[in-house]
Amino acid sequence: MLGSRPATRDSLDPNDALVSRSGNTEKIAVYQATVAGFPAAAIRNIPLHIAAAGGLSLRTVVNELSNLLSQGPMCSCIDEPSVGSSGRDSLFHLKKFKMKSGVRLKLLRRTLRERRVLAQFVRELKAPRLQPSNDLIDEHTRNLIASVVMCCPNLEKLVGVYPAYGHEFDRLTYALSTRKKLKEHVWFVGEHQTITQRSQKQLPPGLMDNAQVDDFLHMHDKWELLTTLFLFSGKHGILERDVLIQALYRLPSLQHLCISNFDMDDFDDVTLQLLPPLKSLRLQELEGITFWGLSEFSRTESARAIQSISLVHLDITYLSAISNLLLYLSELKRFTIVQDSCPEVAPGELIFQPIIASQTLEYLHWDIMLSGTANENLAKSIFAGGFPTLSTLRAPFDYDGVLQMLCRPKAQAVFPSDKYNKFFHADDRSSSSSSGGYTRALLAARKAAQQRIEDARNSVLFKVVVEEDGRVQEIFDLCGYIGTIGSKIRYSLEPDVPGNDRALVDFADLFAGAEEMAPKGGCMGMWNASHHAGKKWWHHAERHRFRPVDLQTFF
Repeated sequence: MLGSRPATRDSLDPNDALVSRSGNTEKIAVYQATVAGFPAAAIRNIPLHIAAAGGLSLRTVVNELSNLLSQGPMCSCIDEPSVGSSGRDSLFHLKKFKMKSGVRLKLLRRTLRERRVLAQFVRELKAPRLQPSNDLIDEHTRNLIASVVMCCPNLEKLVGVYPAYGHEFDRLTYALSTRKKLKEHVWFVGEHQTITQRSQKQLPPGLMDNAQVDDFLHMHDKWELLTTLFLFSGKHGILERDVLIQALYRLPSLQHLCISNFDMDDFDDVTLQLLPPLKSLRLQELEGITFWGLSEFSRTESARAIQSISLVHLDITYLSAISNLLLYLSELKRFTIVQDSCPEVAPGELIFQPIIASQTLEYLHWDIMLSGTANENLAKSIFAGGFPTLSTLRAPFDYDGVLQMLCRPKAQAVFPSDKYNKFFHADDRSSSSSSGGYTRALLAARKAAQQRIEDARNSVLFKVVVEEDGRVQEIFDLCGYIGTIGSKIRYSLEPDVPGNDRALVDFADLFAGAEEMAPKGGCMGMWNASHHAGKKWWHHAERHRFRPVDLQTFF
């Protein structure tokens, strides 16, 4: 039972809390004051970054807890307790514990098993990336992470590692399926050789056998609180449409759904109409989705409550599909479209302004590489009052500035850090992509927007002549600007993930692991180097500065 004795800084003795040694083993002990001397309500708000602990680095953790304890009620500003580690295990620990990998995971597992009171407060687990790719995560590492997951009865999300699911039993997937309070999950559907061979001889259904279907569906039985689900198909990954829909309807709290990279046999226009009611939906690289399916989906009851929808690389042919989505989704707040080709007005279709309109939309990401008439149609719709509540517009391919002209004027479009980019002084076409010399680099978009601002600033909009007694005393030149005075729309060229040159967050950001495997300029604990105890207090092996990617940024 948690005590009520107030914790003071004088009561914190590092010698009591750091490590206790017995022979060649090292027993990790979380600070006793955390349990015995701190209110239960505040303990829920302490982030337990003890997965990186072990040996010397545990001192950093204890010092952080000491600082939090000394702040008293102020520590309640920390929202969610989480445990996690980043990067490789240090060579010192591998040699000391005579292990090849997973030292910190085993130490963390032992700590959570010994301190079950603390384990109940863990909501988020950051697993270390010990392999550069999701496909290469070995069974030993999976089992280690699974054993840590089983120690956290109230776990809500696992971040950092998303191993492929190949329709075969593995302990990590099973462990996650037993967490009743899990709130988000990423299905990375991998290849199964038997299913792949069947797909070459027959069409679905029937590619997955009954045991595989039952196992996948039963994984969702305890996820009554799950709100966010990602379904991503890897190379040759197959998940039949009937199984997918049944799994979705087993999640009563599901609100945010992302489906990506499935072929037309697994997800098509018909499957789209069967989706349950959602608040956020992202459809990405689905060859079975057409403009007709999107138009029909906009009229379904399940689409009425959608507040955010993203259409990424679906190659929508006609503008009418976008128009119907914006028209019928009466709760829509955010709309994202990314594709290379330009959606045009269908031949013979009557045109009335505004062509596309939404009375509720607040955020619009308009990313059409080969713009054609798409930008012009959007600009005319905005000018005609089609988006009265729009507050943010992000358009990386605004070639002529027609969309920038409708937003609030900006003095600066480039970021101060852009000048340190090696491509800042290069030709915009020098870093071309395979799409006819066009690139989705935000740096090029910001440079183009800044050039339009400079060109307008160098032109004289009008002159002010000051006369006195019939003589001209002074003449002031008022320079021009690009934008609309009084507009409520902010012209944004900021990325979803800070530091990225791509505007939209993608699965590459979620699955990235190369930086974590080979850190450069990583953390060594020097933030606490001023401690009087010296280097032994703060120093630990250099590790990657992990930047978490919140799944909500995908919507």
